[in-house]
Amino acid sequence: MPYVNIQVTDEGVTKQQKQTIINGVTQLLYDVLQKDPNLTHVVIQEIGLDNWGWKGEQVSEIRKSQ
Repeated sequence: MPYVNIQVTDEGVTKQQKQTIINGVTQLLYDVLQKDPNLTHVVIQEIGLDNWGWKGEQVSEIRKSQ
């Protein structure tokens, strides 16, 4: 049973984009590893910008300076 966890920053990912990601990852696992799509689980977690760090800074602060 494949389990894929995808984490992205919470910046307006649409329902359709999430569906496209879930479908694409499921298909990729089938194409490459012949994993049964009926047993494949894909979880997308949206992380708030205050909770995502990069280069020692919160992404929310990095975005302000850009």
